[in-house]
Formats: sequence, structure tokens, C-alpha cells
Amino acid sequence: MVDFSLTEEQRDVRNAVRSFIEKEVMPFEAEVLRNEREGRPSLEPGVLKELQQKARKHGYWGINTPEDYGGMAVGPVLSAIIAGEAGRTYVPFRFGGSADNILYAGTKEQQEEFLLPTIEGERRSCFAITEPGAGSDARSIQTKAVQDGDDWIISGEKIFITNGNEADFVMVFAVTDKEKGADGGVTCFLVDRAMGWTSDPIATMGEWGPASLHFDNVRVPSRNILGEVGKGFELAMRWIGQGRYMIPAGALGGAERMLEMAIDYANTRHSMGRPIAEYQGIQWHIADSAVELEAARWLTLFAAWQVQEGKDARQASSIAKLSGTTMANKVVDRVLQIHGGMGYTKELPLERWYRELRLLRIFEGTDEIQKRTIARNLLKGHVKVGDSLR
Repeated sequence: MVDFSLTEEQRDVRNAVRSFIEKEVMPFEAEVLRNEREGRPSLEPGVLKELQQKARKHGYWGINTPEDYGGMAVGPVLSAIIAGEAGRTYVPFRFGGSADNILYAGTKEQQEEFLLPTIEGERRSCFAITEPGAGSDARSIQTKAVQDGDDWIISGEKIFITNGNEADFVMVFAVTDKEKGADGGVTCFLVDRAMGWTSDPIATMGEWGPASLHFDNVRVPSRNILGEVGKGFELAMRWIGQGRYMIPAGALGGAERMLEMAIDYANTRHSMGRPIAEYQGIQWHIADSAVELEAARWLTLFAAWQVQEGKDARQASSIAKLSGTTMANKVVDRVLQIHGGMGYTKELPLERWYRELRLLRIFEGTDEIQKRTIARNLLKGHVKVGDSLR
């Protein structure tokens, strides 16, 4: 039989991370809700940075960062477990010491200028491929870069860029050879904000505050090309695909905690002389949530395991993202329903989670894109039904 139990190391890390989240991060939850009601940022950047430094003192820095760069390099499975523990709170905290995976593809000089300061938290990056007319269809980007001597002139607009307002530099993807299309005609550039690109915030229904980026004939030296000319789309797919399983991993933690809230509330809230936990309708909400949560947990860990083993995890990651993010949205809806009118108020965090989790079904590959990927892989014979057991 397959052993599904965690190793001793994995249990120890999970318990230590949970303890840190409960003792150091969760105490800020009331402040987050209060600030949101007053129209202020949930937590100031300085507070979040201080929390990251506390975590560093506990040994948690650079979860996925190679040891040669001062990180822990715990591997995909343990990374997913840690993400789940961090997801148990709605405080927008994440462990520090990490950088975008494609920055490791840079030259020594680029790593010194962009990668290392990002790992240390001295600089912030953003990844820019999405455009007003090219969301899920990343091959249709129109932003262009035209060579001018030893420089490139970039013109175009990017939209819904995470960290776009705060970033010091951007990894921007632009068409450098229209005739070749995405495969050979797109290049990635590392562009400092000081080079002239600007950003505008985009208001959303949740904590996520993306930006639109504007490039109006921004001049970039050739030394700032990340990777090779024409090889940008490969880098983009590496950025998008490698950590896709981490999205449902974080959602698992939130769903788990909300289900615990629902169980506690159902056992203490009385209606018509009985705890509402005794009513079948409430029991079904809890049972359905528990089943879907456990299914998503194992699909996510399986995808992480495939990545860790060096296997082609694209199908498993798409299945995990689709399953985990839809599960979390169903769970928060049921838990809010169990809490009734109180669940709909801003006194409880459920309405906030409701808004935050909705984003997961859209960014880094919509539900529809995941379904398209899963079906296409099966229909074209790239994978076969039951491959996970072969």
C-alpha cells in the first residue's frame, strides 16, 4: 500500500509553522478587519516586513530558495504544506526570502542587480504578461520591443499585474519578432521603474490590488534581456506553471479553518431549542465540505509530489488548481450560510474570505483554462485516464 502519512520532518515543520502563524500572525486579524472597514490597507508594509523578520529568526526564510542563495529549499511537497498553514489566516502574510523562479535564469550581473536584492527583500519585482486584449491567451500579446542599436524601445500596456504598483522592477514580455509569433518572437526584459514605465492601481473587490503598467517608448539596454532573445514565452510558461499547485495549497488552509469555524458555530448556535448541528441541512453542508476538502488536499499534494520527483506535473497541477480553488469557494459559501446573517456582516471574516477566494478561480489560469488543458491532454493522448496509478 501507498504510505500517505507525513514524514517526521514534515510533521515537525507543519507544527512549527502553525504555531508561528497562530502566535505571531493571527493576532493581527482583528486589526485587518478594522482597517478594511475604515478603508485603509489591511496591514502596513512595515508590519508585514517585521513579521517576515520574526519568521527568519525562527529559521523560516526562502522556503523555495536554493540553499546556495541562503534559502531553505524544502521542496515542493513541504512548500505546499507550509502554504496551507499560512493560508489558515486572512492576514496577507507570506514568508520572505523568495524570488521569482525565472530570475535564476539571469546572468551573474543580473542576479546581483535583481535576484539577490529581491531575495533579501530590498527590491520588489512584478511579472507582466497579461494585456487588455491578452488574458488567458498569452500568445496574443501586443506590447512590442524594437531594437535601436544596443538598446530596445518598449511600447505597450500590461494589466492586472500583481505588485505592479509597489514593484521596483518588472519582468515584462514583449514581441520582438512578430513573424515568429510566441515561439521565437517574444522576449523578456528586466526593466527598472526608473527607466520610465508607470503604473496605475486597479480597484478590486478584495485585498488583491493589481495595476496597469504603461510603457511609452521605454529604452532598455540589451544587457537587461532575461534569457535569450525570442525565448521569453518559455520563461513565461515556466513562471506560470511551476508553482500552480501552490494556489490550491494555500486555499486548503483557509477552507480548513473555515470548516472548523462552522463546526464550532453549529454546536453552539441554537435554533428552536436545539443546536443547529442537529439539523440535517447543516450536517450536509459540513459533510460535503469535508469530503471536497480532503479530495483537494490529496490532489494538491500529488501534484507537488510529481514536481518533486521531476515528473511532468502539468496535468496534475491543473487538476489540483481546478479542484482546490472551486472547493474553497464552495466551502466559504456553505460556512457563510451556516452562520446566517452574521456570516454576511463585516464583524466576521467570512465575507472577506468570500471575496478573496473568488480571485483564485481567475488568476494564473481560469477554471475554463484548466478544464481546457485537462480535456485537451486527454483528447490528444498526452495523458491517459488512470495515468496516476501507472
